[in-house]
Amino acid sequence: MHRVQLHYTLTRDPGAALVRHPLIDLLQAVNAQGSISAAARALGLSYRHVWGELKRWEAELGNELIVWEKGQSARLSEFGDKLMWAERQAQARLSPQIEALRADLERAFAVAFDPAAHVLALYASHDDALPALRAHAALQNNLHLDIHFTGSVDAIAALNEGRCIMAGFHTLPQPAPGSLAARAYKPLLQPGLHKVIGFGRRTQGLMVAPGNPLGLRSLADVASLGARFVNRPLGAGTRVLLDELLATAGLGAAGITGYARTEPSHTAVAQAIASGTADVGLGIELAARSRGLDFVPLAQENYHLVCLKSALEQPATQALLSLLRGQPWQTQLSALAGYAPERSGEVLSLREVLPWWTFRTQKR
Repeated sequence: MHRVQLHYTLTRDPGAALVRHPLIDLLQAVNAQGSISAAARALGLSYRHVWGELKRWEAELGNELIVWEKGQSARLSEFGDKLMWAERQAQARLSPQIEALRADLERAFAVAFDPAAHVLALYASHDDALPALRAHAALQNNLHLDIHFTGSVDAIAALNEGRCIMAGFHTLPQPAPGSLAARAYKPLLQPGLHKVIGFGRRTQGLMVAPGNPLGLRSLADVASLGARFVNRPLGAGTRVLLDELLATAGLGAAGITGYARTEPSHTAVAQAIASGTADVGLGIELAARSRGLDFVPLAQENYHLVCLKSALEQPATQALLSLLRGQPWQTQLSALAGYAPERSGEVLSLREVLPWWTFRTQKR
């Protein structure tokens, strides 16, 4: 079976909208003109080029395309006729989808040719406010956020490796120097090199079934009742937060039934509880409410954005800062369950937000 590959062309020509195969154009010209020389003239090509292409395609496809008989005009072989028929069928059936795909591609590439538009690559710990930010940015600020959700640790690593301009992670407010958050993030962040940008504050807690049938009010309840827990993977900021809360409560991972079971996002954790395959998980309030679950708040945390200091003056970064500082976005963020603006759009020093370093002179 022969495989089909699709290609597209960037052009200013408004007439180049169809998905066309060059072989079909050659066959149509030969069929209409009755000779290779006339077909070449109609296409504005040389006889040698058309002849060579026809022979190349015959070798590629393993079938004769053109039939010559003495004293007769050139005509398509039976196989050539069937190729033309297949092209007509495909165009008739798929032209609406092809046109829709072409329009989508044009809209996407329009950003590249619009000097007022900006694209910013963001690797971030999963957060339900970020898709709302992406939609708001594209609509109101002509800023296109290319968001990749990953764990907080992996997000900052991607920033340091040059795979994105901005990273998103979260911690408890003013995490202590010896905390798990400090051990996880301090090796990845360097004062003077990185800058933190305020984003928002959100509530994390226990996502439980409607009515909270097990009466869970704390992680101690989860442990003592043997509730089926669903966790987040290693490297996720919520996994770091869970381990910090367990340590504060004097609990260990071994006491949590299902600690080793993981789901990749807050939404996936909420779905596991909604489906009845788990009793409880740690996550954000918005994810719980979106699945009709009850929510028991345990902690408020700050969601941070971080970039290299050298990226602050880039147009895309400036556009994002302007958006975050604006009242329209802060009003929209406040309307999300469990969220509130927290110095949104302010450029902050690491030492101010994450007091893990001590200096004789504060680095900013």
